[in-house]
Amino acid sequence: MKKYDSYKDSGIEWIGEIPSHWMIKKGKYLFKIVSGYSPENVEEQIRKFGIPYFKVNDLNDKSEVFNLEKSNLYVADDILNTSPKETILFPKRGAAISTNKVKISTSDCIFDTNIMGLIPFKEKIHCRYLAYSISNRGLWDIADTSTIPQINNKHIEPLEFVLPETIEEQIQITNFLDHKTSQIDHLIAKKEQFIKLLEEERVAVINQAVTKGLDPNVPMKDSGVEWLEEIPEHWGYSSLKWYSKIYSGGTPSKDVDEYWLNGTIPWLNSGCVNQWDIKEVSDYITEDAFNNSSAKWIPNKSLVIALAGQGKTKGMVAQVQFETTCNQSLGVIVPNEKMHSRFLQYWLKNNYQNIRNLGGGDKRDGLNLVMIGGIPIPVFPLNEQEKIANYLDSMNIELDSIKSKTQQEIELLKEYKTALISEVVTGKFDVRNVILN
Repeated sequence: MKKYDSYKDSGIEWIGEIPSHWMIKKGKYLFKIVSGYSPENVEEQIRKFGIPYFKVNDLNDKSEVFNLEKSNLYVADDILNTSPKETILFPKRGAAISTNKVKISTSDCIFDTNIMGLIPFKEKIHCRYLAYSISNRGLWDIADTSTIPQINNKHIEPLEFVLPETIEEQIQITNFLDHKTSQIDHLIAKKEQFIKLLEEERVAVINQAVTKGLDPNVPMKDSGVEWLEEIPEHWGYSSLKWYSKIYSGGTPSKDVDEYWLNGTIPWLNSGCVNQWDIKEVSDYITEDAFNNSSAKWIPNKSLVIALAGQGKTKGMVAQVQFETTCNQSLGVIVPNEKMHSRFLQYWLKNNYQNIRNLGGGDKRDGLNLVMIGGIPIPVFPLNEQEKIANYLDSMNIELDSIKSKTQQEIELLKEYKTALISEVVTGKFDVRNVILN
């Protein structure tokens, strides 16, 4: 991409120079601002056909394109306060502003009061050029964030936009950006799909290893247990309680400040299971707190499992990497000399959903220590368990490295996309004659 032949000072510090034939216009001269609207008796008005009625969540879809075509809600065709096709929509209130989602309606529409709409003056600015420009400015930078984040007319009307004088050149720019950002988005989507496949591979490898072992040619037998199904001939099965010590922790009284001030004993809450290996403490308690509560010591390399929670936490398992204590919402599993801790962790991870179902699945019901003790586990020589655990650790390290590198590539692509839009809509490059392919 080349630069324009000549430039002039825009007078706007963050933009700098702009092409000599470009102009600077305030928002109020480029578009009409329209506010959101809630129909009376909205529940009676909502239907499955008619005019799309957009809410903030409709703007926050995963699509990276501007076009907003579908809605979950519709209102009657004869309703007032309808905005025309090619109205630009974006969140105007609350945390949704930070998503920086700018959309263009592809049909007449109505939108709720948490959305702001801009109707471009078509003889002055092309709607997609305006959408790119608004996106480039950053909604959060526009908003008043002193209390509840919000964007009002007073924030939008005085905004200064730089743009080519002709609609034709604006269209050339938007065609270039549509093409290039589509290519970038496609590449990002492929990398995100690659990460998804990596995670599917991780699950499949763990499942194969903890249920079939590492030898693909080993003779198999029916275990007679639903969770185990077929297992190698030399494997057996038992209940977890026969191969580990199982107990829960406790929480010292929060009403006694001295229990929590200048403590030296590590203590974990149930959120710690979001880590695979727990290397950081949630808090510290004092000796008095430990002696006056049901908190118990957990040996290094033991496992903890979340007993409660409606979210994903219940049933998640982690390995502690230091001696610690924990609260009563965690079950502690200390494997005996016949059970390898890391292998057991992989086994429990592989049966996460089965374990959750013991405690009511996604309902509020919790797990208890009896349920944990009754979990069926495969039983076979300790050295084989260790080999499986080491193999899976190596696999996880490799997949995590690939995943991390891919995520970095995605972030770089997103940064490149943002920079490209900024450079082009502020006239740093001349894309009028770029051949798109």
